[in-house]
Amino acid sequence: MKSPRESAAELAALVRGERVAHLATLRQGAPMASMTLYLPEAGFAGFLVHVSRLAWHTQDMHQEPRVAMSIAQTDDGRRDPFTLMRVSIRGRALRLQGDQPDLRASWLKRFPEQKINFELADFSFWRIVPTDARFVAGFGRIHNLSAAELAECSSS
Repeated sequence: MKSPRESAAELAALVRGERVAHLATLRQGAPMASMTLYLPEAGFAGFLVHVSRLAWHTQDMHQEPRVAMSIAQTDDGRRDPFTLMRVSIRGRALRLQGDQPDLRASWLKRFPEQKINFELADFSFWRIVPTDARFVAGFGRIHNLSAAELAECSSS
């Protein structure tokens, strides 16, 4: 069995290493999940997404800021995919206002092919502020985390 510190390091590596999440919103009272790109903030204080106002998830976040993000280890073809690490993060979505030049630079460093989206007027940054998380590090290794505990994992 791995120590909590080792699990924290695995969670930090997962969040920093993956680039794709599934973002779940409430659409007309029912859950709806869609793929999105994300950028974790330092200290995992927030997770940033750059989304089009035409996307359903963006429309949903305007109506109801409660969201969830699921980040999973990329499937590597192993016999039992349930042993892949994954984390579900619940939080609140907040639209960032105005020009965000530093954030844009960080985004393009992580996603250089997304440059075209900054030429389109309908894209904006949203910040998902975590309230809690559930990390599955492998069989029988499940950790329920507060936002503060999630933040502590970022230093691992």
